[in-house]
Amino acid sequence: MASTPSSATKVLYVEDWGLIPYKEAWDRQKALVATALANPSTWQDRLILCEHPPVITLGRNAHTENLLYPETYLRKQGIEVYAIERGGDVTYHGPGQIVGYPILWLERFRCDIGWYMRSLEEIIIRTLSRHGIQGERIPGLTGVWLTPPPRKIAALGVKLTRWVTMHGFAFNVNTALDGFSLIIPCGIRDKAVTSLHKELGHLVSMDEVKGDIIRYFSEIFHVEIEKI
Repeated sequence: MASTPSSATKVLYVEDWGLIPYKEAWDRQKALVATALANPSTWQDRLILCEHPPVITLGRNAHTENLLYPETYLRKQGIEVYAIERGGDVTYHGPGQIVGYPILWLERFRCDIGWYMRSLEEIIIRTLSRHGIQGERIPGLTGVWLTPPPRKIAALGVKLTRWVTMHGFAFNVNTALDGFSLIIPCGIRDKAVTSLHKELGHLVSMDEVKGDIIRYFSEIFHVEIEKI
């Protein structure tokens, strides 16, 4: 099994699902993973970009005490809650946040989950740089941070099935941050959450940021982009 990227040209299909309910996107991801696993020789890797209506997701390592309100209360407020199979703890998704779901045969690139996570972080770091903001990593923690003081602008959580990836990253662009007050984000009590909007003081073009993400995904993963 290959452990380093192939020199052959790879194509990445990019899909924009727009604003989509979390459960629908989750089901569609699972269907794509099943297709990839069933058809390894013909599967074409994909990057899904989307936004979600307000929703809270709990990863495999989630602690229920990091959900600060009962699920019944949250649902009455129009906020769905799902326990899912990605890594990590609890996080919030809402409009204005760009969520990326790469569905990749990772063995076509590198069979190294650490390399994969750092590569996703690097995409966000380079995108932030385009807006004059220095994104950073904090040792021992996933995601992309701004300092000082430490505040998280992008969260990561993935799942691999026989080296096929799903789930991915959530990048706060124009996200209303009050949704994060319903949880202890990622189970981290002593660090804040921020957004590109908050840091810059103005709304940012979502299409522009998506374009940056796609460009840097192409550079870092050495793929040619086809939008579908």
